[in-house]
Amino acid sequence: MTQISASKCFGGQQLVYEHDSAACGVTMRFGLYLPPQAEHGPCPAVTWLSGLTCTEQNFITKAGAQRAAAELGVILVAPDTSPRGPDVADAPDGAYDLGLGAGFYVNATAQPYAAHYHMERYVAEELPMVLAAQFPLDRRRHGLSGHSMGGHGALTLHLKYPDIFRSVSAFAPIVAPAQVPWGQKAFSAYLGRDPEVWADHDATALVTRQPTEAAILIDQGTDDPFLTEQLRPDLFAAACEAAGQALTLRHQPGYDHSYYFVASFIDDHLRHHLAAWQRR
Repeated sequence: MTQISASKCFGGQQLVYEHDSAACGVTMRFGLYLPPQAEHGPCPAVTWLSGLTCTEQNFITKAGAQRAAAELGVILVAPDTSPRGPDVADAPDGAYDLGLGAGFYVNATAQPYAAHYHMERYVAEELPMVLAAQFPLDRRRHGLSGHSMGGHGALTLHLKYPDIFRSVSAFAPIVAPAQVPWGQKAFSAYLGRDPEVWADHDATALVTRQPTEAAILIDQGTDDPFLTEQLRPDLFAAACEAAGQALTLRHQPGYDHSYYFVASFIDDHLRHHLAAWQRR
């Protein structure tokens, strides 16, 4: 593991590392905020999954989460959104919603993406082990949050790995990717064209058959330009109600899809995770 940068921030350290990933077969980079409390022992953690086109930098530079994380004693982890490198397949037409920066947090099975696009395995298996081996992360108190494509990843990976990620929240998540253009395009490329395979990576489908004990928090801006075509939180809310999954869906008037929206409510989300861990 190589440290790329280190900056003091609210009494803690905002770090960036890169390491060789067995899951993705390339060098991966992640941001890591260690609050002041990490100097004295293990701390709970929230892994943040970013959206389309993002790197580890978007969250750590735009969300303003470090202040609350320092107050609450929470480690923040911000991995990249896809593998990168000269041998990593990109979208044939260079589109922003497929390939580099658009891993969709699945393990790709279709070529040419199957060689490197194993973001589910990376986030759920490899990265937690890397972090626990090197840093004072309390794996019993580890949650997921994310935005847009990353909100999709947070929901699906929590539902699939509730013993690893015991709390979850999301901002403007793609909740039903199998039913919207962004998800259909990505799933066709990464997983093939079988809708039954897609269901294993679709939060609305997953929650109907495997709800968890967690209380899910979702914030959605009412002025989000992607709300009606790509995000469809109403579909997930209906599935949660039918499955008995605890969900708080907050429609935030006037907010859009940007990090101004994320920054406005990120403190609430970190406190949501802390409350979930305390209940357990």
